[in-house]
Amino acid sequence: MPVETEHKECYLADGDFHILIVDDEPINIQVLKNHLTANNYKVTQALNGKSALAALDKEENIDLILLDVMMPNMSGYEVCAKIREKYPAQTLPILMLTAKNQVADLVMGFQFGANDYLTKPFAKDELLTRLKTHLQLSKITNAYGRFVPHEYVKLLSKENIIDVNLGDRVCKEMAIFFSDIRSFTTLSEKMTAQETFAFVNGYLQQVAPEIRDRNGLIIKFMGDGIMAVFPNGVDDALQSTISQLHKLHKYNQTLQDQGLFPIKIGVGIHWGHMMVGIVGEKTRMSGDALSDNVNLTARLEGLTKYYGVSLLISESAFQGLKNPEKYQIRFLDRASVKGRDEPINVYEVMDGEIDEVRELKLITQADFESATKYFCSGDFVSAKLYFDKVLAVNSSDQTAKLYLDRIDKLISTGIPENWNGVWAFTQK
Repeated sequence: MPVETEHKECYLADGDFHILIVDDEPINIQVLKNHLTANNYKVTQALNGKSALAALDKEENIDLILLDVMMPNMSGYEVCAKIREKYPAQTLPILMLTAKNQVADLVMGFQFGANDYLTKPFAKDELLTRLKTHLQLSKITNAYGRFVPHEYVKLLSKENIIDVNLGDRVCKEMAIFFSDIRSFTTLSEKMTAQETFAFVNGYLQQVAPEIRDRNGLIIKFMGDGIMAVFPNGVDDALQSTISQLHKLHKYNQTLQDQGLFPIKIGVGIHWGHMMVGIVGEKTRMSGDALSDNVNLTARLEGLTKYYGVSLLISESAFQGLKNPEKYQIRFLDRASVKGRDEPINVYEVMDGEIDEVRELKLITQADFESATKYFCSGDFVSAKLYFDKVLAVNSSDQTAKLYLDRIDKLISTGIPENWNGVWAFTQK
C-alpha cells in the first residue's frame, strides 16, 4: 500500500462500532484493519494527524480511536489534545499506540486525554479485549446521556455523569419554555396506545432538535409537553420556538397526506431566576427545574388556548430580547394568573404563525392596540368599536372575540372599583 499523507479509506462491515485508526505506518494500519474487520468492526484509517481530524469531522458515529503517538508534523499527543477540545473522554475513547513503555510517556498520554494505551508490538487478544471494554463503557455513558444530557451535566459544572449527585443545582436567570399539544386527550382517544406513542415521538423528533440547536436544555418531557430552559437568553428560546412552529407547519402537511391528525401547539416563554438541578432520592434521581417562574411559564402556555394563539411571552421575556423590533409582537393583555399576586403583561409573538394568519394580525395591529388601550382605561364603547373593526378584517381573531365577551360581561355586571384593565384568570 502506498504511503499518502492525506489518504483515508473506509471499510464497512456489519458491526455496530466504528473505529478510526491513525498511524503513519501502512503496515501497522493493515494489521489493525485485519484484526478489526475480522471481528465486524467498521474501520476508517488516517495516515497522519491532520487527516485524522478531517476524518473525525467528516465521518459520522466514530466510536473509538486507535492513535499512534509518534507521527510526523503532528504527534499523537497533539492530535489527542485537539480531539478533547470537542469530544470528552467518556464519550469518545482514545487508545494510544506506542513503542514507548516508560511511565513518563504513558502518563503524558493520559494528561493529553487518552483513555488507555497499547504497547507495540501488541497481541491481538489484548487489542480486542481493551477495545471491547472501552466501547462498552462508552456505550453505557452515552446511554446515560440520553437521560441526563451532557449539556445538563455541564450546566451543573460537572465533568461527567458519575460526578452528578442528588441535590446538585445551579441558580441563575434563564429563559423558561413550556409547550403543549392542543387537544391531545381528544386526539389520543382516537388512537391505539401504540399509535399514541408513535404520534408523540414523531412530534418530539421534529421539535426537540430545534431546542438543542439554539442552546436549549430539555428538562423533561411531560407526555405531549416539553419543559426546557435557555441559559443564554430569551432570543434563543424565541428563535427556537419560531423554528419549531415553522417545522410543524411542514410536518402537518406530511401527517395530513398520510391521513393522520395535524398537530397544533401552544408555547409560553418567561425570563427569570431558576434553580436547575437533581431531585429525587438515592436510588432514583432526575433533573428538574424549580421556581415560581416555572409555574408562571406553565400558566402562559395554558393561556394560549384562551387567546387562540401559538406563542405567548411575558413582560420580562419581552424586556430580555436584545432586539425586540426583529420580531412581530403585539401586546395582548394585562392578566392575573392563579398562583401569582402581581398581574403580568402578556405579548403574542406572531412570527411562527402561517402567513395568512400573521398578515391579517399585522394589518389589524394598530386597531387592536387602540382597542386594548381603551379597554384598560375603561372606555368600553371605544374599545368595542375598535375590536369590531379588527374582526371586520380578521374574523378569526379569537383574542378580539374574547375581549368583546369581556366587555359584554362588564357592562352587564358593572365595572369594578379601581378598574385597571387587569383580567383575572382563576383556572390553571
